[in-house]
Amino acid sequence: MRKGLQIDKPGDTMSKVHGGMKCVKYLLFVFNFIFWLSGLLVLAVGLWLRFDPNTVDLLTGDGAPKTFFIAIYILLSAGGLMMVVGFFGFFGAMRESQCLLASFFACLLIIFGAEITAGVFGFLNKEEIAGEIQRFYKDSIAEDNPNGTAIAVLYHRHLNCCSLENSQALCEDSPEERMDCLTAIANFVDEKLYIVGYIGIGIAGVMIIGMVFSMVLCCAIRNSREVI
Repeated sequence: MRKGLQIDKPGDTMSKVHGGMKCVKYLLFVFNFIFWLSGLLVLAVGLWLRFDPNTVDLLTGDGAPKTFFIAIYILLSAGGLMMVVGFFGFFGAMRESQCLLASFFACLLIIFGAEITAGVFGFLNKEEIAGEIQRFYKDSIAEDNPNGTAIAVLYHRHLNCCSLENSQALCEDSPEERMDCLTAIANFVDEKLYIVGYIGIGIAGVMIIGMVFSMVLCCAIRNSREVI
């Protein structure tokens, strides 16, 4: 008569999911750990781009373009948010909370959308970012710029380049086979953006897996409550 009622004994677990869903739950634990590490990686890459000696020397100073640093600050914010959301999803899976798991899914979806938007914006405006830095370099080698020599020397040293336009004296000590600085600047921006892009693609794939796991576990918890 009481077969339909199952009362948990003190030694029983409080888990609402069983069988294959337990596997999904533990996979979600693993995912959240990987996602947290991914956030740490994004944060580390953002800090590296922000404090990389080449970046700091080339993109700081009066009149230097700020667009590149704005993108880096967005990257740092995304990395920190990913680490927080990773903990959020871990506790949601541990407590088997529909609310926490649904919130975790929503956060992943928002981060995923923001990442795609930022990536598309960055690559569509890649030439504009490079153009701003190139204009800054051109202004630095103008004859009426008192600080131009110091800025131009930094670009020549870090990018191993030299432009003969308005800066013949600055190129005297440069090697014969040297790249034009405007081309070197474009390559510099490409290199940094591709690093960010490849990391973003990898993290986007991880987030899709996390969204699937969290939604499957959330539905399993809901179904177990309906059965009870």
